[in-house]
Amino acid sequence: MINEQYLHCCVSFPSNRNLILLAIALAAAFHQITVAEAMRLVIQRVKSASVTVEQKQVSAIGPGMLALVGLHLEDEDSDLQYCAKKLLAIKLWENQNGAPWRQHVKQKEFEILCVSQFTLYGTLSKKNQPDYKLSMKADQAQRKYNQFLQILRDGYAKEKISDGKFGEMMDVELINDGPVTLVIDSRDEMLKKQMSSMSLSTDGEKNSSEVES
Repeated sequence: MINEQYLHCCVSFPSNRNLILLAIALAAAFHQITVAEAMRLVIQRVKSASVTVEQKQVSAIGPGMLALVGLHLEDEDSDLQYCAKKLLAIKLWENQNGAPWRQHVKQKEFEILCVSQFTLYGTLSKKNQPDYKLSMKADQAQRKYNQFLQILRDGYAKEKISDGKFGEMMDVELINDGPVTLVIDSRDEMLKKQMSSMSLSTDGEKNSSEVES
């Protein structure tokens, strides 16, 4: 719900119509963003990482990234594309001159280990028990997760992308380099598009007002 006190403050200045319109648009957009969910990645820059299932190692990488992959029940192909593009482009390493945050995983020819992680969309009940109803159901999630891996392999190289074992209890070991941990969320793209749309809308209103005057 739009904050009535915030709007009251804006309406108290009726001479600035564009300010009022912008306040309403921002409040509505913020409300939509806070209730919307999307694909989520937790990224850790690592010196090494591995996954073991039933005391057998199934994947291991050297320097690169460990990506915990959480799928929301409403995720679409556009969410997969957005997160894959960001994952391959995020600049976590220094360049040849020692300048930090200049090169991405492809430039360094490092590896990526992905681990499916439905608990990233866990919520807590009143009794503090985890609830995972926002996570994508297993069958659909496995298809989407495999699709995400394929997008990464197509955008980089098949041998550079590893993963754990979907749906299994996994022991994940890593040496975090830094430590460096970041989150990629496809809601960021939604917010960016909405802010751009609001900017165009308010610019249109401003031009219209100038013509009328």
